[in-house]
Amino acid sequence: MSSTLFSWQHAPWQQLQQLRGRMPHAILFHGPEGIGKTAFAEHLAQSLLCQAPTADGHACGQCDPCGWFSQYSHPDYRRVRPEVLEEDGAGEAEEGAEPNEGKKGKSTKAPSKEIKIDQIRALADFMNVSTHRQGMRIVLLYPAEALNTAAANALLKTLEEPPPATLFLLVSNNLDRLLPTILSRCRKFALAMPLQEEALAWLKAQGVDDADVWLSEQGGAPLAALASAQGDTRETMDELLRVLAKPGVEGALKAAEKLQKAPVADLVAWLQRWLYDVFSLKLSGRIRYYPRYRKELAALAQIADVAGLLRALKAVNERRAIADHPLSAKLFIEDMLLEYASLFPN
Repeated sequence: MSSTLFSWQHAPWQQLQQLRGRMPHAILFHGPEGIGKTAFAEHLAQSLLCQAPTADGHACGQCDPCGWFSQYSHPDYRRVRPEVLEEDGAGEAEEGAEPNEGKKGKSTKAPSKEIKIDQIRALADFMNVSTHRQGMRIVLLYPAEALNTAAANALLKTLEEPPPATLFLLVSNNLDRLLPTILSRCRKFALAMPLQEEALAWLKAQGVDDADVWLSEQGGAPLAALASAQGDTRETMDELLRVLAKPGVEGALKAAEKLQKAPVADLVAWLQRWLYDVFSLKLSGRIRYYPRYRKELAALAQIADVAGLLRALKAVNERRAIADHPLSAKLFIEDMLLEYASLFPN
């Protein structure tokens, strides 16, 4: 795990230090996905468990507790996250935390993307045992919106009657997906998107070519941009964008054939961003995600009407809810692209 903060996190870190003397029982870190919120929360957890933190609140990185923490073996620290993150570390790299060292053996059952009630119940034994050296215990839970209904209700009961010397650190990409009662029992701490110049400088320092393109496509989130640049989605994304730039029935059917083995959730997310750019360009002349397609987006913005774009944005948002498990990927993509093409009559 990284022992340093990202450059854009130094100011919020100083702000957070004001809470150290009167730490609440639960802090909810929230902000855009891909900016390092999980790493920030882990940095705080390590500093609170450290025996000799520095004057500005950072962990020393040298004491025994810091050593245990770096190996995820500190007796007073627990992480609660979906099985899919335990399996392969997916999503953690995007948020700046290290993948789990002890990966489980392969299973025929797909790992869950939810945080389940058994994971919350399993904290009972942890919270009922005396802490090491009479210190505090910390639970890091992320992403909080992955809590299923039963797990959320179980966590709520714990937050209503928090155990002594226990701090919950929750991380969320979307506060709207959390129970209002959970929100009301946490001290909310916002982490903002870094400035574009700072994010670009960081990406270039990581050796990312075309950093501006990757950063735009991820809405300005540097860790998400890095994960995309290091992945293998470029060819697939470009194939989809070519179809979106020239919408039509024939292109939609051919694209569905080519793209049916691609992650459907990614395709939906890319389409959603494309539609947002068309809508934004039509209303304000601004492009957020795909500036290299300005000419094509401008042509589409002239054709489409506002009401149709609003309906399309709502529809694609609904598609995201089922994109992970479509009955037929090919038919799902066909329907999605044909619906998109209907926005732009010849």
